Amino acid sequence: MSSSGTSASPENSSPSWFKSVDQSFPMNVSDKNYDPLFPFGFGLTTKSGSAISLLSAGQMDRLDGHAHLMIVSDLDYTMVDHDDQENLSLLRFNALWESDYRHNSLVVFSTGRSPTMYKQLRKEKPLLTPDITIMSVGTEIAYGESMVPDDGWEQSLNHKWDRDVVLEETAKFPQLSFQSSTEQRPHKVSFFIQKGYAEEVMKSLSELLVNRGLDVKIIYSGGICLDILPLGAGKGEALAYLLKKFKADGKLPTNTLVCGDSGNDTELFSVPEVYGVVVSNAHEELLKWYAQNSKDNPKIIHATERCAAGIIQAIGHFGIGPNISPRDVMDSGCKNKSFNPGHEIVMFYLLYERWRRAEVENSDLAIHNMISITHPSGIIVHPSGVERSILECIDTLVPCYGDKRGKQFRVWLDRVSSSQISSDSWLVKFDKWELSDEGRHCCLTTVLLNSKPETPKGFALVNVHQTWLDGYAAGDHTTWIF
Repeated sequence: MSSSGTSASPENSSPSWFKSVDQSFPMNVSDKNYDPLFPFGFGLTTKSGSAISLLSAGQMDRLDGHAHLMIVSDLDYTMVDHDDQENLSLLRFNALWESDYRHNSLVVFSTGRSPTMYKQLRKEKPLLTPDITIMSVGTEIAYGESMVPDDGWEQSLNHKWDRDVVLEETAKFPQLSFQSSTEQRPHKVSFFIQKGYAEEVMKSLSELLVNRGLDVKIIYSGGICLDILPLGAGKGEALAYLLKKFKADGKLPTNTLVCGDSGNDTELFSVPEVYGVVVSNAHEELLKWYAQNSKDNPKIIHATERCAAGIIQAIGHFGIGPNISPRDVMDSGCKNKSFNPGHEIVMFYLLYERWRRAEVENSDLAIHNMISITHPSGIIVHPSGVERSILECIDTLVPCYGDKRGKQFRVWLDRVSSSQISSDSWLVKFDKWELSDEGRHCCLTTVLLNSKPETPKGFALVNVHQTWLDGYAAGDHTTWIF
């Protein structure tokens, strides 16, 4: 759905850049010598002075009130650790988010990747479905699973931006080599550059573009990437734009945590009133900025953990909410003080994964725990359409102990939502994913739970209904037990 006509006014774009080419690169609101052409957040209003409503545009209506937490995270080497072949830190975050935060919080991915490369990453890694996606270094914003674009945001970036002029001037620098065609976007021109040339090229190129009448922002990140954007673009500006919208709707998140590892994430930490975590594996340019500007800021920390593990660490450090992932809890039989349907479903499927990977003891107790939370007449409708009793499926699972030991096999849930449909019944919906040597498969799942106080967990599985997600059906249906 387009939000055309409800964007920030083009004549009041919101930059955070320099007044002259003599100033140091980049410039951020937290810098000691902050003196930009326009102050951070400038122009994030309509001509009438009011911010645009996210909800009136039908873009964000999943939560009834304020989000308890909004995580805004970079992807590569922040949320996703490409050196972690098992994706363990990401899976730990996934379990924590779906168990304890999905029902009242928002997750935003803020990436330098184009939509094409972002979608490719989603096929390669067990990423959750974000509520909002900021792409192409803050030049594109999309909402929800269907990625509805915010056309108004992109239109607001046209002020003093001419892509053809940028291409003409950058052609004068042999030190620059184009990134792939997928990364060239309407409001972003991207290059690779050797570290030793970066600062000199940035200063010279900025002067040329200013002389041509353009207002641009040049961002150097990862020790190799150089992006040229409109002055009002960037990850920080995009986040400020979103926060302005939430505030206009009276739904400003209670806590916002920004997470990054490289130079193009610096702006995120400059947005006022946010918590921030620089992950332990951050690049030199972000660490340098942190040391100069935020080392003594109690709201921004340099984590001791890598990537998604550092994000979990920050949640605990700032006391925002639960910071123990269900994947860090081995005793799935413990009864919680308060009943959380999402948490219980996450723990159930973790036990299923651990049984098949032989990461729990092969004992009657584990199976007893499964049986104890199953209604005697509980039914599961397999995604193939076959109906079986849940107890029969548990019997099928028992001899599968350790059949995935030493093999690729992970299970995770996405988009977990629950609703209480009666005084003692809950309906839980989610996407259940399995990654194995046979490939990656997913089914849309609905579970009916009934209250059962006498059981160890306080509930019973009554009905499970599954449907294959298009394109992700398992070839061998017999391997799909739950």
